[in-house]
Amino acid sequence: MLALLHTSPLHVPVFDALRDVDHPGLELRHLVDEELLSRARAEGPEAVAGDVRAALRRAAGLGARAVLCTCSTIGQVAEAAAGIGVPVLRVDRPMASAAVALGPRVVVLATVESTFGPTVALIEEEARRAGRPVAVRTRLVPGAWERFETGDAEGHLRLVSAAADAVTDADAIVLAQASMTPAQHLTTTTVPVLSSPRPGLAAGAEAAGRPAPVLHSGE
Repeated sequence: MLALLHTSPLHVPVFDALRDVDHPGLELRHLVDEELLSRARAEGPEAVAGDVRAALRRAAGLGARAVLCTCSTIGQVAEAAAGIGVPVLRVDRPMASAAVALGPRVVVLATVESTFGPTVALIEEEARRAGRPVAVRTRLVPGAWERFETGDAEGHLRLVSAAADAVTDADAIVLAQASMTPAQHLTTTTVPVLSSPRPGLAAGAEAAGRPAPVLHSGE
């Protein structure tokens, strides 16, 4: 069984749908704690480190063979947790690795400013690991998170896709939050647009003992 730690209930059907397509039969256990993101945004990710560790231990206690954190803001804190007895992965690491492989100019789009620090640090870490140069730029999508919070999914994705289409001088565009993923298929830019759920779930499934599927470029 693979446990997933979310900070929004809206991620649950996204990962269930991906599981049904790519990993049929894989048991998922969803743990949702919206307050973790609220506090991390207000006080910084380290402020919720203890609560994240407790959630991870709870997942391990439920029988998870691995835990996948789907929130980019607290992903670094979750991944750093040690001693819970099972692997802990952050959903955006495979995406960061793919972005670095595409070239040195990476633009990170996010709808929540607190996501930038952990995401940029992750991309730079993956670049060092690969021995590649990287120059990361960040762009906030104004108003998109507010639309997401009020349930205006169409408006949220329209703003995200427009922000991606405005990027021209990049080798890769990273959609930093899992909630932004559907905008990947609305963009018209020729720059590759990367999102985290599909490759992240594949890594989580593999850690939980399921072989990862072959993914298409950009997914």
